[in-house]
Amino acid sequence: NSNWRGPIWFPINFLLVESLREFHGYYGDEFRIECPVGSGRQMTLGQAADELARRLTGIFKAGPDGRRPVHGQYPDMQADPHFRDHLLFYEYFHGDTGRGVGASHQTGWTGLVANLLQPRETRR
Repeated sequence: NSNWRGPIWFPINFLLVESLREFHGYYGDEFRIECPVGSGRQMTLGQAADELARRLTGIFKAGPDGRRPVHGQYPDMQADPHFRDHLLFYEYFHGDTGRGVGASHQTGWTGLVANLLQPRETRR
C-alpha cells in the first residue's frame, strides 16, 4: 500500500516532532542538520522540530489571501462566513498543497495539531 508515502499523516509527523525535540535535549545546540534538505541552512534538532511544527500547523492557518490550505478548493469552506472558521480534521493531507484528504472527522489523531500549537513547556 503506497498510501503511507507522500501524504501528510499527523500521527507520524507529531511523533517525529516530539522525537526531534527529545534528541535536541540530548545532543544540544552543537548538533546541527540541514533543514530543509538542499537549502544550505543549518539548524539544531529543536529548530528543525519547530520548523516542522510550523509547517504542520500552517495547514490550518489562513494565509495572506485568507485561504486555508486544509480547505483546498472548496469555495464554501474558504469564503462562506458560516463555514470558513470551522476547521475539519481530515484523515491525512496532500503533500504539496496541504489540502485535507480522506475522512473529515479524524479529530483523534489530527487533533494532535493542538499539541503543536500549545507551547511544549505548558503541556504537562
